[in-house]
Amino acid sequence: MTATMRALVVETLAPDFAGCAVREVPTPQPGPGQVLVRVRAASVNFPDLLMTRGEYQFKPPLPFTPGLDLAGEVAALGEGVTGWSLGEAVVGGARLGGFAQYAVLAAEALKPKPARLSFAEAAAYGAAYLTAYVALVRRARLEPSEWVLVHGAAGGVGLAAVDLAKALGAKVIAASASDEKLAQIQRLYAPDAIVNVTGGFKDEVKAITGGRGADVIYDPVGGDVFDESVRCIAFDGRLLVIGFTSGRIPTVSVNLPLIKGFSVMGVRAGEYGRQFPEKGRENVETVWKMADAGVIRPHVHAELDLEHWREAFNLLAERRVVGKAVIAPNP
Repeated sequence: MTATMRALVVETLAPDFAGCAVREVPTPQPGPGQVLVRVRAASVNFPDLLMTRGEYQFKPPLPFTPGLDLAGEVAALGEGVTGWSLGEAVVGGARLGGFAQYAVLAAEALKPKPARLSFAEAAAYGAAYLTAYVALVRRARLEPSEWVLVHGAAGGVGLAAVDLAKALGAKVIAASASDEKLAQIQRLYAPDAIVNVTGGFKDEVKAITGGRGADVIYDPVGGDVFDESVRCIAFDGRLLVIGFTSGRIPTVSVNLPLIKGFSVMGVRAGEYGRQFPEKGRENVETVWKMADAGVIRPHVHAELDLEHWREAFNLLAERRVVGKAVIAPNP
């Protein structure tokens, strides 16, 4: 371990990642209750991209290093930390710090890396599958054999929802605007149906579900996709608001949920855990147990070194990724 390290630093808030650069910075040291991790992989999430422009709810002071989810090896232990050993393979998450050769995390934020997962897969797992779990299990209370329509199914949180919903016994419709991506999703996770949303999808979803509509709709896209989802949701359905990657935050006339008897539910997995700490711990434990058992498995679209961070960011920003793009600061 050296006195300095390479890290992606957001120096100014600007579009097109213009305020970001890889810099040589001091290697952080763990304080009491903290662990220093040698980062082997960190996944790229939409909040990471938004934070480079100051458009996310969490607005850290400049300069900062983004990176929510990471996997690596224990490099040093802070005062009072027990239960971890130097060199042990771990996974963890924090709001910042992943896109660097070393990161400091609270000891309780770490978990042993499942042996079944590579470092890249483990880094691609946490936030995406936790979001899917909170959405489908905690908020929608998904039942086996219900129809789940997953929008943005090729993205990290969308593909996680396809995988998890299948594991929970639901019938899954994977939706995307790309036939090529849908073919990959079909090959990777075998959803019960696939739908290209280009030109509309309401009638096709109703035909697939026998005229009833989807019981649960998982929507990280927003915009026009949300508007049309309202027209193909089943009575007593649950429309899960995950995010707005389309760029437009939609609205709904409240007479429609009244007449059609459906609910619109917001999903913030991290905030759910903060509001309900015991349930939050249960959520995290459950998703990692499922990974450890091989019940669910993330898909890594690309693994790039730190110097090629912009390519990793653009894969996500330009919707070219199926699953997750991962940055490897220490390949």
